Amino acid sequence: MTLARWRALSPAKKAAHDLARAATHANLPLLGTPMSRQVDRLLSARIRQNAFKARPATRAGVMVSGGGYQGKTETVCEIAATFEDSWRELHRTNPETVPGTRDAWVPVAYVQTPVTAKPKSTCKAILDFYGTPTKRMDLPELVAQVAASLTDHGTKVLILDDITRLRMHRADDQDTLDLIRAFMSMHVTLVLVGVDIPGSGLMDEGRPTANNERRRPVNGWEPTQTERRFDLVELDRFRYDTPEQTTAWTCHLAGVEDHLRLLKARPGMLTDGTMPEYLYARTDGVVGLLERLIEDGCTEAITCGTERLTEPLLDNLPLTLADAAGRDAQAGEIPAVPAARPAARTARRRNTVFDDHGPQAGTA
Repeated sequence: MTLARWRALSPAKKAAHDLARAATHANLPLLGTPMSRQVDRLLSARIRQNAFKARPATRAGVMVSGGGYQGKTETVCEIAATFEDSWRELHRTNPETVPGTRDAWVPVAYVQTPVTAKPKSTCKAILDFYGTPTKRMDLPELVAQVAASLTDHGTKVLILDDITRLRMHRADDQDTLDLIRAFMSMHVTLVLVGVDIPGSGLMDEGRPTANNERRRPVNGWEPTQTERRFDLVELDRFRYDTPEQTTAWTCHLAGVEDHLRLLKARPGMLTDGTMPEYLYARTDGVVGLLERLIEDGCTEAITCGTERLTEPLLDNLPLTLADAAGRDAQAGEIPAVPAARPAARTARRRNTVFDDHGPQAGTA
């Protein structure tokens, strides 16, 4: 809609249109990036291969690592949802249905790792997803119920998000990791999502050697049991060092721009001039921070009537994540926000009212 058409609307229709625009900006689509496509190739192939396996063997899992607000959860859930749609289209009904039962068919299960994870709390979090009562169950009963729920509901993919909430220096967390590896023998593809998984100690199972270094045998690194069972893929932020990286960032901004509904927006609003460099400096190439900044900028542009995004408008919008409810800052789930550039300062002219300019020219 053009600005002229919007001005011709009645006040009620203007309010309804602005409400629709606000809803659009609050739900910007998840755009593919070179990094997310790399995750898609590995994770999609692993899920499909494991889903068709009939042998009672341990299914290889996938770890998806990356910084906070980089779209790990959204990317993994989108890939898993695509698999679920295709799996339902292929089978129509649960191919593992038990005669005489009416269990819901749940090809994909998503569970958030408890902040203080223990074997019992992790089992309860999984069973809560299925709505299974867990009162007065001891750990063996909980583990057995998890196995039964995964089988009865035909679950092929189990996503455990925020896995780096596990602190590998704690015995309970090491026991939880052992339990999670046991889930891999339940004919399910285990997908672990977390911040900086290589640096969290999960791959080393929390058992470093002296000087915090792993032993290197003669024939190279000795992989741990976790490393053998999981493929690790990194969902990195955008970079801005090479022409290829700059082009990828600019193309991503162009994709975001196509979904904005500002009345004075022009082609190249986010990609022309110094705007790509500015947006990168404000967000450090993190897609979640970019989404937050663009969303707040669109709201401000509609409220103040500018109806387009500019650097001066975005300069007035602080990028804070203090309201990131449900995220564990100690686990790296909240990224460091780049400092906004200081507002341009105009040079103040010196006050010359009381200056002595000497005798006026031409006076006797």
